[in-house]
Amino acid sequence: MLSQLSPAVRQYLLVTGNYWAFTLTDGALRMLVVLHFHQLGYSALEVAMLFLFYEFFGIVTNLFGGWLGARWGLNRTMNVGLGLQVLALGMLLVPDAMLTVLWVMTAQALSGIAKDLNKMSAKSTIKLLVPEDQQGRLYKWVALLTGSKNTLKGVGFFLGGVLLTLLGFQGAMLAMMVMLAAVWVGSLIFLKKGSGRADNKPKFKDVLSKSPAINILSIARFLLFGARDVWFVVALPVFLASEMGWDHWQVGSFLAAWLIGYGVVQGAAPKLTRNADASPRQQARIWGAALSLCPFALSLALWQQAPVAASIMLGLGLFCILFAVNSSLHSFLIVSYARSDGVSLDVGFYYMANAAGRLLGTVLSGWIYQEYGLVACLLISSGLILLSTLTISILPQRQVGKE
Repeated sequence: MLSQLSPAVRQYLLVTGNYWAFTLTDGALRMLVVLHFHQLGYSALEVAMLFLFYEFFGIVTNLFGGWLGARWGLNRTMNVGLGLQVLALGMLLVPDAMLTVLWVMTAQALSGIAKDLNKMSAKSTIKLLVPEDQQGRLYKWVALLTGSKNTLKGVGFFLGGVLLTLLGFQGAMLAMMVMLAAVWVGSLIFLKKGSGRADNKPKFKDVLSKSPAINILSIARFLLFGARDVWFVVALPVFLASEMGWDHWQVGSFLAAWLIGYGVVQGAAPKLTRNADASPRQQARIWGAALSLCPFALSLALWQQAPVAASIMLGLGLFCILFAVNSSLHSFLIVSYARSDGVSLDVGFYYMANAAGRLLGTVLSGWIYQEYGLVACLLISSGLILLSTLTISILPQRQVGKE
């Protein structure tokens, strides 16, 4: 059946399938670690810190991964990412007595490297599959890949809980490792060789972008994802558990449902924005301004002691829609503005900034919530989104093709 499709569509489906399989294990692994180590007596903040290496090595991986992708080819970096995730899952097959903090953080570091190699490779490859003059098609493909990834990560949260219940922690790791290993073998056989390899071998100094547009987009992404995680990663789950009295399965299920909805809206972003007269560059400013008001309004509602549950549900729902559209617009812009020769250098640099924003948000989320509470986290989130929107407002016009 795949042989009847065009080469570009066939490669897109292979890349997307790889990304989907990886994302399922990524979401399930996060939920398994959270639930299992909570059962072992870890506090919420201690569990969050287990993912510190996961986020930190995402910064390093995106910086160096883009350079490796340009030299080796994106098929190799994607396959290395799949292989490292298989190894990370295998590390967690050991008995509970051997699951020390350092061991788990090391496994999470490998998983973080694997995730960002996989993501950088997938999004860079799409740039090479779409002609330069078909920016609308590029927007749809990027939105579909990004949205489906986040939806499947939410499904992975559910999968992690189910596997933990049915198979236990080690059994769940074995099942996911076998599934992903099969995908890895298929990728080694069928994925196009040499895709994304630069014509001129980039030097190591080329990892630092010299393009003003790429730098602007990277700063905007850093601020955007720092704004999300400063209240969403640690502060919100702890608030739901401690202040609203939710059980841990309720918190996990709620966040999984939110992430699935977020992914659905991301995938539909081209339809939500297609009838507007403004270009994607201009729409990123408009949607960013709207998003900055959301956490501010929620903080105001909580400060004024509005009904907490209703305020949280409404605020999170609105934030889900607005943030998903913003994320899709930003993801499209980086792929659109990236150079075709050595595309992974620009995309890798951009997602390095994305990982740095997540790391900043994760650390601030625990510290600010512990010291000042959820309202303070929301106010900082609003300020960071506003700075991201101001940054995107100085993005120059694309010089090649249509924006």
